[in-house]
Amino acid sequence: MPYAVVHHFPGGTKEQYEASIGAVHPSRSALPKGQIFHAAGPSAGGWTITAVHESKESWELFRDGTLMPKMQQGIKGGFATPPQETAFEVYNLQK
Repeated sequence: MPYAVVHHFPGGTKEQYEASIGAVHPSRSALPKGQIFHAAGPSAGGWTITAVHESKESWELFRDGTLMPKMQQGIKGGFATPPQETAFEVYNLQK
């Protein structure tokens, strides 16, 4: 079942997003393995990213194998604080 993760970075900026996404995505034209949707943009008080993965397990593999290690190392120019996170199993996904 698809699994969605929404990250809100209070005070986050486009420049921080670009630095962060450059460190954790394989390229601008490809999503990480298991990710089937990615959207990001400015939102009230910061920056919000929504990603949909093939499954919760797919999300956890990306989170534990790529995202968290990169963020713990520090991403030059990236988001300065951890996000507020909301996650849910996707009932309906239309493409």
